[in-house]
Amino acid sequence: MDTTQLKHVRITECPRDAMQGLKDFVPTEVKTSYIQTLLEVGFDVLDFGSFVSPKAIPQMQDTEDVLSSLNLEQSQTKLLAIVANERGALQAAGHPAIEFIGFPFSVSSEFQLRNTNSSLDKAADLVGRIAEICDQANKKPNIYISMAFGNPYGEPWAPDIVAEWIEVLNSRFDIRQFALSDTVGSSNRDSITSLFKMLNQSFSELTLGAHFHSSPANWKEKAEAALDAGCVNFDGALQGFGGCPMAADTLTGNMPTERLCSLLNELGFATSVQKAKMDKALLMASHLFGKYH
Repeated sequence: MDTTQLKHVRITECPRDAMQGLKDFVPTEVKTSYIQTLLEVGFDVLDFGSFVSPKAIPQMQDTEDVLSSLNLEQSQTKLLAIVANERGALQAAGHPAIEFIGFPFSVSSEFQLRNTNSSLDKAADLVGRIAEICDQANKKPNIYISMAFGNPYGEPWAPDIVAEWIEVLNSRFDIRQFALSDTVGSSNRDSITSLFKMLNQSFSELTLGAHFHSSPANWKEKAEAALDAGCVNFDGALQGFGGCPMAADTLTGNMPTERLCSLLNELGFATSVQKAKMDKALLMASHLFGKYH
């Protein structure tokens, strides 16, 4: 089959999300070795670390050291770093190797407070400042819409609420790239289909991605629903490790990248992932997450 004729799906691998909730600190050299191996796989983007308070996420306190130790010359993979405030955005913007700066904006007031210690209005203003920083440093903002598929705190939730906030952030700050985040794994086929179809119709000019947290039992249903609704940008983590430690005590887990890539191949989509290189990274992931947990 001529893969040049296949529809390309953009894959973001998320070792940051996979590691951030581990209780045992992963040594810097181990992180660096793992991320260096991931850079060889062919992922479009690597969510490799975060510039946040070490008190909030101790595991990511060495992001700057990891970055300085990476050999980026032979890789086409672009780097993304997560930030939670203006100081973190300025830190990330100071590194030429970083192309995307990600910020978690929640449609849940409770989760925005838990995650970034901020109200929604202040978080929206911060998105504007991050957009300015990105523009000045030739970076691209990637805004994660946390709790996009449901609210576990009893607050109002509906697809219209998600759309309203995307409209605000796009019209006020020209944010053009969003990742719809299933923060606590609450999405299902119906909610994914309805949200993506509505947003694709309303915001056809924007880049919309899927950052699903899922159990081993329902990752496929979520991936198929998003694909059917036109999504071609997916986040994942090898073997489904990780989740959000700020949302709940028990980590839900990420979309397993290797299974997602296998499904995409079966369905006739193209990716930039090299299977042999990914198999090598899978072995490293098993060792890393088996030892540090």
